[in-house]
Amino acid sequence: MEEHGAHLSTEAELGGMRRARYNTAAPLGQDEWPIRKALTLSDVDITHPFLTLPRHAVETHIVVHLTQQERDHLRNKEQVPMNARDDDTSETHMMKLKWRGSYYNLIGKWGKIVRSKGLDVGKEIKIRWVNGWLHFSVPEQQIVAVAPLQIVAPPPIMQDQCWPIRKVLTLSDVDTTHPFLPLARRSVEDHILVHWLPQQRELLRNEEQVNVHARDVDTGEMYVMKLRWRGNYYNLIGKWGKIIRRKGLGVGKEIKIRWANGCLNFSVPYERISVAIPGLEPWPIKKALTLSDVDTNHPFLTLPGKAVEDHILLYWTQQAREQLRNEHHISVNARDDDTGDLYVMKLKWRGSYYNLIGKWGQIIRGKRLHVGKEIKVRWDNGCLNFSVPQ
Repeated sequence: MEEHGAHLSTEAELGGMRRARYNTAAPLGQDEWPIRKALTLSDVDITHPFLTLPRHAVETHIVVHLTQQERDHLRNKEQVPMNARDDDTSETHMMKLKWRGSYYNLIGKWGKIVRSKGLDVGKEIKIRWVNGWLHFSVPEQQIVAVAPLQIVAPPPIMQDQCWPIRKVLTLSDVDTTHPFLPLARRSVEDHILVHWLPQQRELLRNEEQVNVHARDVDTGEMYVMKLRWRGNYYNLIGKWGKIIRRKGLGVGKEIKIRWANGCLNFSVPYERISVAIPGLEPWPIKKALTLSDVDTNHPFLTLPGKAVEDHILLYWTQQAREQLRNEHHISVNARDDDTGDLYVMKLKWRGSYYNLIGKWGQIIRGKRLHVGKEIKVRWDNGCLNFSVPQ
């Protein structure tokens, strides 16, 4: 909730307010950092950047040092500008303290601070007021406050335990029209929420969803996603549709999940294992393209029913086959083996044959397909692979 608006007071007023508080030094007492907080998910969310601070701590250690004019401004306008200093780097920022009733938000440059300091869940931030400035510190060499999950390479026989959550993807898991990944409640609570702070778990229960940082271990890519509580299970949403398309996920692929270093890590490694039996034809479906196959006005590829059932549907789950029979079509991930391009397409059941539709017109144009060219098709790693070599 980073705000960019007009200053709430004139420069003259602000100058007077700042001059008035420059000679007000906070008594540091025994603890020179009277406000300390372990960062939560909402604190490090750069899409809506703000730092939440408890009301009592702010009023006892910050507001008490403001001028009466500033306190009135804070109560009437619900926010007041202030100078902030990063004691780790000596950088200064113009920020705002926003009153939210039972708590306060520090906004303004907080998103920039989260990114530049690489702040993460569990890191401890320390805050104090000195000589008219809000000082903060998040030292690099600190012990993370979250229940620790140490990433230490276990002995070979323990490798499977590195990924305590495993799931074979279903049709609903790879549906890009309504993308979400449902995870069993027990596994999420035993292997993810157990590493969270009580405040984070409480936020999830109260708001039914929280932002989480997610990392694709196979590629190193990072995403900001949401974990949504649905009673007896949880949904992972946000960038899931993008992940499905980018990784070419399909029914039957296994996803592995673990919580490590304040982040949800997942892996669906791409292994080139052909479903074709060794010694037999690696491309069991071959067809010379006809006029109807290359018509870009009504683009679809017709495939014979027996070939599809023997060499594609054979590898599907019973649930997937039943959906195809009941609804007469189903979404599939398709991969151009010649270029590596991925597509989300539909396989349509027509009784004695099947049509492949969706992006077929784009494929015709992109590959310049014409009558007589041979297309080869196979099912591989939860994906319909095709090739029309030049």
